[in-house]
Amino acid sequence: MVDFLIVGLGNPGEEYENTPHNLGFMVIDRLAASHAIRVSRKENTSFVGLGETGGKRVALAKPQTYMNLSGPAVRGLLERYELKPDRLIVVYDELDLPWGALRIRLNGSAAGHNGVKSLIGSLGTNEFTRIRIGIHPGHPVKGEQFVLAPFKRAQKQDVEETVGRAADAVEFIIAEGAAQAMTKYNRRAQGLKTEEE
Repeated sequence: MVDFLIVGLGNPGEEYENTPHNLGFMVIDRLAASHAIRVSRKENTSFVGLGETGGKRVALAKPQTYMNLSGPAVRGLLERYELKPDRLIVVYDELDLPWGALRIRLNGSAAGHNGVKSLIGSLGTNEFTRIRIGIHPGHPVKGEQFVLAPFKRAQKQDVEETVGRAADAVEFIIAEGAAQAMTKYNRRAQGLKTEEE
């Protein structure tokens, strides 16, 4: 029996490991390390690990389908563990948010994020919890090139701190609920003129 499915979005393959588009995978790895969970079982074209956090049974998952095709893999995992989408927490990078910002949402559109668009299409609902990790560096960038470019050495500490905060947010959602987590983590980020919808 599993209480929550926690999915990090990313791309398989060494060339993508240390890039902004794989922050979702990095958060899953951090949670796995913190709770001695091995994310190595192959299920529904994903690597999955089962364990416990905050007194709840969780499945940690990294779909291996490439970011933009994540939906069918996640749908299959929800079916396998007999969970509704309200028990799904998805972690991913968001170019529309400033670097290091965290945003928790309970529903809403994909906002141009193809991985989330795939999820909504496959699940038939946009009602699932997302943790969006801001990656915009504050200067003009070419989206696709930027999200797949390796982090620079100078960014290592920032990346570690951001991944740690996102992993903490997952645990907080499981322990206290998403609404309370939104109050704690959704502070207005520097550089945002308005809160996004």
